[in-house]
Amino acid sequence: KDVDYVIIDNKIKIVHEQTGRIMEGRRWSDGLHQAVEAKENVKVEAATQTFATITLQNYFRMYHKLSGMTGTAETEAGEFWEIYKLDVVVIPTNRPVIRDDQDDLIYKTKKQKYNAVIVKIQELVAQGRPVLVGTTSVEISELLSRMLKMRGIKHQVLNAKQHAREAEIVALAGKAGTVTIATNMAGRGTDIKLDPEVKAAGGLAIIGTERHDSRRVDRQLRGRAGRQGDPGSSIFYVSLEDNLMRLFGSERIASIVDKMGLEEGEALQNSMLSSSIERAQKKVEENNFGIRKNLVEYDDVMNSQREVVYSKRKSALTGERIDVDVMNMASDYSGIFIEKNGNLDYDGFCEALMEFLSIEPGFDQEYYDKAKNDEIANSLKNTIIETQNRRNESIVAQAWPIINYVYENKRMYYQNIAIPVTDGHKVYNVLVDLRKAYESKGKELTRAISKTITLRFIDEYWKIHLRDMDDLKQSVQNASYEQKDPKLIYKTESFDLFIASLEGMYQ
Repeated sequence: KDVDYVIIDNKIKIVHEQTGRIMEGRRWSDGLHQAVEAKENVKVEAATQTFATITLQNYFRMYHKLSGMTGTAETEAGEFWEIYKLDVVVIPTNRPVIRDDQDDLIYKTKKQKYNAVIVKIQELVAQGRPVLVGTTSVEISELLSRMLKMRGIKHQVLNAKQHAREAEIVALAGKAGTVTIATNMAGRGTDIKLDPEVKAAGGLAIIGTERHDSRRVDRQLRGRAGRQGDPGSSIFYVSLEDNLMRLFGSERIASIVDKMGLEEGEALQNSMLSSSIERAQKKVEENNFGIRKNLVEYDDVMNSQREVVYSKRKSALTGERIDVDVMNMASDYSGIFIEKNGNLDYDGFCEALMEFLSIEPGFDQEYYDKAKNDEIANSLKNTIIETQNRRNESIVAQAWPIINYVYENKRMYYQNIAIPVTDGHKVYNVLVDLRKAYESKGKELTRAISKTITLRFIDEYWKIHLRDMDDLKQSVQNASYEQKDPKLIYKTESFDLFIASLEGMYQ
């Protein structure tokens, strides 16, 4: 709570790890969001089902031209080349940067660190300088706010809970003696304007209360001061209890601190220690890059499948060649059906056909015994199309009187007409253009039915396929224990899942 999510209006809102902003409309999957809602005693909403998924990397790769501009791309130059084949070029600043970036102050405990931060804030306020205090979570920002209140220091807080007041808070952040406590929200692209007296006093002072996992986020925070040649300063307060130091900080730092025999509240400040912390951040970045690269490699398999399904869906959505699409589906499914059931005797084949398609074959046992599989598949396709046409004619015959009546008597009120169609399990409301349906004597209705049913089943089977692919990705990780490559198994088994999914769509 107050780190990964906040509670606003009795709802769980996810907080973005990098930006510190609320991710509206986003929910965790696999029951995690419901578990958090139950834990916090708020209304448990229904579980969400993924209908479409794509990684940001593959989304950006869909553009024919890619370029961008940011102040912190240099540390990620390797990843930009590896994923997008983009070079990173450094452009010099418009005016020389005169900001004073001081070495980190290292304390033994968080308590000592936060007390030192409060003392530093008091000093800077007395000098008439505005202070921006950067925190890594909502929880820490509120802790520091309580500590400042106890000391009677006026301040403002900018975090995911106060995002509505962001513009107002940022407008005041450059005034003399103003203290602003902020999460990463204020560290990305925020331009804090300084008064002339503030520039004379030394500019905006940046205080980081913890090193972030990524050097980019720290650089973004530093970059709020010293913009366009303005004066300013930045310093980070670190403790050996911080997550980064605990997980990746070299034990050498801890041993140096112990040897120095620091007194309560005393700090270490050394450029060598600051560079050691940066090396720890680099380890985390490399680890995170490995995770992202792994995710892209898995999504590349899904991407080829996504392109096939989305091209089919786009074709069904426009409906311009829906008749050809239905013919192709009938042809493909006939081939799959014969491949699976071609070894059955004639009676068994008829049973299977009745079970799956509710039709009888349009040929006798003699033809079935003598013909090749390709010939049987072609005959089956013709039977499917004939049955489909017969059913369509029956639907048109039932619907035509209604279409005719509505068009001739009420066309000035209606542009489209919804006609319910059922497959015995579900009822689908098929929306058809009234004028086109009338002019084609109801033929437009059969095209609308084909379009609606095709879209519904593509969406239904793709949704199931996404869930199956998620389960597969989890299960193949165990293959590494067998000295097998999980990605290779994922590629092979995902192909089988995709073929089964296409078969379901066609059927």
